[in-house]
Amino acid sequence: MARSTASRINRALGITLGAVLILAIGVYGPATLVGPLPSTKAVIDDASDILPTLGAPTVSQNGASAISTADGSILASGGDAAPVPLGGVTKVITALVVLDAKPIEAGKPGPSIVVTDEDYAGYVKYISESARSISLIAGETWSEQQYLQSMLLGSSNTHADALARWAFGSVDSYVVAANAWLAKNGYAGTTVVDATGLAEGSQGTASELAALSARAFADPVLADIMSHDSVVVAGNRKVDNVAAYRGDDGITGLSRSFTDSAGLCFLFRLTVGTGKDAVPLYGAFLREPDYESLDGDLSTLISTAAATLTQTVLVSEGERVVTYTTPWGDEAHGVAVATRSQLIWLTTPVKKTITVDPVTTGAKGTRVGQVTFTTPTGDVTVLLELDRRIADPGPIWRMTHPAPVIDAFIESRTDK
Repeated sequence: MARSTASRINRALGITLGAVLILAIGVYGPATLVGPLPSTKAVIDDASDILPTLGAPTVSQNGASAISTADGSILASGGDAAPVPLGGVTKVITALVVLDAKPIEAGKPGPSIVVTDEDYAGYVKYISESARSISLIAGETWSEQQYLQSMLLGSSNTHADALARWAFGSVDSYVVAANAWLAKNGYAGTTVVDATGLAEGSQGTASELAALSARAFADPVLADIMSHDSVVVAGNRKVDNVAAYRGDDGITGLSRSFTDSAGLCFLFRLTVGTGKDAVPLYGAFLREPDYESLDGDLSTLISTAAATLTQTVLVSEGERVVTYTTPWGDEAHGVAVATRSQLIWLTTPVKKTITVDPVTTGAKGTRVGQVTFTTPTGDVTVLLELDRRIADPGPIWRMTHPAPVIDAFIESRTDK
């Protein structure tokens, strides 16, 4: 009887152990042989920024000066950093503010404007004061484009006031609108008290005016106007471009003026290089004492801008950016799919941001992330891909490494 009982117990234990074994195999097998694999380890090869090597072009230390890139970033500044009188540079602000309120298309006349008695009286006044002015007669009809051409190409004070009155009702109302526009657009150090710049109270910093110069040249209406050596406006009047200066040296003038309070002021674009390698920078040289000083400062800028313009390689095709190492000993790299370089003035480090995707296995050429460079001319992004295959390690490795495989299996079930 006792033997029969023991036999039954042993049989029950055998069945139980067998069931446990079958269950274990049923779980262990799928978990190791067909379950998910643990992720590979990703290590960034080089996350350091790209450092500048040559520095910035040299700007004037006379008066106040600055140069900027197309996005308004300041490359260099010199002289007085505080606001200084602007002189005729103020008319560029007038043009931008009026175009914001009364936009027109590049190369098109825009709305018609009838010359008022007040406009003509302003002309008589400015002529008597030997201030620059293009003639007009009360009752004539001009276009907005012709007003802008006379104000910018001819630096006509009469047309600056008349344009402000037409767009805003009065010069005083224009001044309020202009200062609001300056504050809104990030020119907190620049204020105006008139539309012409003859008043000493219209002041600004060289850095803000260099950035504003870039903004003006980016405006298609103003860029079109300043591309002409001369134009013919209402009444068959010829208006010469008085802002033009040293064009053979790659300079396009935006405003060139002189007043006793502001001195010699010049806003401009300098194009360095030719063809596909041509790169612009934008300058504001304010309070220059005389043309000899201005010429010397421009010559220095031109030569140093060419010397410091650098073809900066951001990343090369095939360059390793991230290294993937698998738990089973394989190694592959996330490499750049293309070469990217920029012809730029590099004065601050270029920040590198690397984003990598989790990888378990993958074929050669699989996309695994991207690297982004923050440059003076904007962000540049290059994709990353595997330079070799990361293969499944096979059943033997899976069966002999249960811990990482089962961890991956449990993690995959937990995530669902």
